[in-house]
Amino acid sequence: MEKRVVVTGLGAITPIGNNVDETWTGIKERKCGIDEITLFDTTNFKTKLAAEIKDYDPLKYFETKQAKRLDRSSQLAIIAAREAVKMSGITKENTNFDRVGIFVSSGIGGLKTIQDQCEINFEKGNRRVSPMFIPMSIANMPAGNISIEFGFKGESMGIVTACASSTHAIGEAYKTIKLGEEDVIVAGGTEAAICEVGIAGFENMKALSTEINKNRASIPFDKERNGFVMGEGAGILVLEELEHALKRGAKIYGEIIGFGATTDAYHITSPCPDGECGAKAMVRAIENAKITPDKIDYINAHGTSTHLNDLTETMAIKKAFGKSADSVMISSTKGNVGHLLGAAGAVEAIFCIKALEEQVVPPTINYKEKDEECNLNIVSNDIKKANLKIVMSNSLGFGGHNSSIIMKKWEE
Repeated sequence: MEKRVVVTGLGAITPIGNNVDETWTGIKERKCGIDEITLFDTTNFKTKLAAEIKDYDPLKYFETKQAKRLDRSSQLAIIAAREAVKMSGITKENTNFDRVGIFVSSGIGGLKTIQDQCEINFEKGNRRVSPMFIPMSIANMPAGNISIEFGFKGESMGIVTACASSTHAIGEAYKTIKLGEEDVIVAGGTEAAICEVGIAGFENMKALSTEINKNRASIPFDKERNGFVMGEGAGILVLEELEHALKRGAKIYGEIIGFGATTDAYHITSPCPDGECGAKAMVRAIENAKITPDKIDYINAHGTSTHLNDLTETMAIKKAFGKSADSVMISSTKGNVGHLLGAAGAVEAIFCIKALEEQVVPPTINYKEKDEECNLNIVSNDIKKANLKIVMSNSLGFGGHNSSIIMKKWEE
């Protein structure tokens, strides 16, 4: 018999808050975390804006030695995991840590560490490259470092599917628990790629917005959108087998009921122009949840604010939902936090769980000019009260990766 999978813990550090409560309050207050880049000098860059974490000092969270041995992406992952694990209440007394997995992703890994160590190699020679370079930079290390932090000894992995990474991590964690292979999995994603080489790479492929008005830079589904704004942060969910959660008296925040994933097999960066495979990921998730499209009340869209993504995601939703595409409420929260790349799906899944809990739909902030090609039921600018029972979150990544998860309001 297949197991049911519930959410018992949430953790986040984002451009609009250094924990879940601060971040969710920022969403409800329509806070925009986008501002001028401070992490490096942008004089020679067209891109001037990003969504950085505010007032971040690693020494508030880590001893000096540990902080120096962790790339920023791993630091953020551990901070979010601490919050989620504490909220979940799992301990060695109520949980077998041999059956606690860690599925935490990063789309790029320790990019700032890679940049810094390459500079040292070129300027000072290979003997000056840090022995910590590789363990700090490889993309599986956020999962490995969380395992070390807590002593969790179940299956551990870092799934890398670009901007779909953390939705894949949550989906695969859901499948693993559903099959009875783990009791608990710490799942999510982290990203910290706001550095010279990260911005240069995306800027030179013309993916980033060059807008200088922070309130018009990340504007998903708006006719005037011209690229995404890079963000940084981490989102972690504690997924747990239902009976295990009930037995230890855990508070349950929501339930994962479906997951679907596909690949475009089309292009390394551009989405399939007809949205067919994105639609198939949604259909797979709907079928996996054993529901029909009309049962989904809200979609947190990938909605990156690039012309191609928002157009093809619109087509994908229409193909997957049919007549229901006109009525299902849709928003993108990337106007608030920017595009968190490999962490985007996890942070947006947290927004979905909070939306179910509080019965509100997060708005697409700074939306002004309607794009007739993106003629969906966009919830714009103001948070909307709604009767939410089932919601979906979409993530799409370079390489043609498409993933969708479906969450349900917890009802005893």
